Amino acid sequence: MTSEEFRQAAHEMVEWMATYLEEVENYPVKPNVEPGEIYEQLPDHAPQKGEPMAAIFEDFRQIIVPGMTHWQSPSFHAYFPGNSSKPSVLAEMLTATLGAQCMVWATSPAATELEDRIMEWLRTMVGLSDDWAGSIQNGASDATLNALLTAREKASGFTANYTGLGRQRYRVYASEQAHSSVDKAVAIAGIGRDNLVKIPVDDAYALRPELLAEAIEQDLAAGYQPLMIVAALGTTGTTAIDPLADIVAIGRQHQLWVHVDAALAGTALLLPEMRWLAAGLEQTDSFVFNPHKWMFTNFDASAYFVKDKQALINTFSITPEYLRTPEDNRVNNYRDWGIPLGRRFRALKLWFVIRSFGLEGLQAKIRLHLQLTQWFREQVEGHPHFEVAAPVPLNTVCFRYYPVGPSPEELNSLNEQLMHRLNRSGEIFLTHVKLNGRFVLRMVIGQTEVQQRHVEKAWRLIKEMAASLPVKN
Repeated sequence: MTSEEFRQAAHEMVEWMATYLEEVENYPVKPNVEPGEIYEQLPDHAPQKGEPMAAIFEDFRQIIVPGMTHWQSPSFHAYFPGNSSKPSVLAEMLTATLGAQCMVWATSPAATELEDRIMEWLRTMVGLSDDWAGSIQNGASDATLNALLTAREKASGFTANYTGLGRQRYRVYASEQAHSSVDKAVAIAGIGRDNLVKIPVDDAYALRPELLAEAIEQDLAAGYQPLMIVAALGTTGTTAIDPLADIVAIGRQHQLWVHVDAALAGTALLLPEMRWLAAGLEQTDSFVFNPHKWMFTNFDASAYFVKDKQALINTFSITPEYLRTPEDNRVNNYRDWGIPLGRRFRALKLWFVIRSFGLEGLQAKIRLHLQLTQWFREQVEGHPHFEVAAPVPLNTVCFRYYPVGPSPEELNSLNEQLMHRLNRSGEIFLTHVKLNGRFVLRMVIGQTEVQQRHVEKAWRLIKEMAASLPVKN
């Protein structure tokens, strides 16, 4: 491809991108395709000769786009948001053009030093003290694994990396509602999933600290070594808030590493009025939140902070001769701050987003999402045949259709049918959670461009489709 061909194709794609972002709410949020349908439209073999970019781009439009779930649609209310924004997209274009591998300072000094500064910005923006040091990770799953590995090394005197776990019987604690990445982390770290102790939750689906304390005491009596507690600041199912201050007190009593998973909820800490969520956070050991969830920054961009920077580096640093540089003792080499050696220039998009929106612009969007969430909650609570199924501290409403007459099993079936009908319509996209045996729908309001009219449309569709379901009386 010549420079002129590149320039022409790039202009055409940028025009498509701008139009897409303007019109994305008109696309079916979830594609109506069957497994294998996209696969069968693709050739069996790679082409022997190069094809013109016009043909490739046309296939993108005709084959790929119709099979995509449109996460940037303001009618996307599933999972948690995987947000983007125009400034972030522009930064990603520049990142791809530069094509830098940012593993150490010497491979791209500006990338490292921008990450240094951006992590300081984020630290201040969410109300953390200067005691914390941070880096950008792929996701909260990576950060949780990093925290567990660092806790393991610190507890073993930094010997487990060399000699293995031996006969050490470590235990990790998290609530029943904790993210599945905790299960994966204990498996990968060699702790073993059988040594992840799931603590029951209260009526608000938050970890019960008295049962945590009890579990630790029982493990100590049985000869285990308690290692780490994972506290959820906003669980995936319901956005429940674990009681950090109580958890920290228990952790300190037993000298355990306390890690805080705030993948979605951390962005809410940009609002001073939401900092009540994080009471006790300053006494924890590590903390993660994902700007790629609710801070309008393309995936992947996860902000991971630790108190003991040296313990982190001691856990991950391996420096073969070919990676040694004269500047090593004067800079942050972020390859030593996590598992991957290779690193993308992720700080650039955060820089673009924060500067383009400004703190006030980010706060305004988050406040709007919280207001829309409370509006939706009020509509559900005010309807005789719907109910709110969990507290609503953030931007997620767990609710269900609840007509009079059906048995609990029939209610579960009705709500599952309702969700599938809504999703098949292409008008909105919801997901679900199981709470005490109940099939419960989740309405997440956090997409970058969502407005009141989109939430009103969702509520109207939900009521209409629920009313059309066959109900046994």
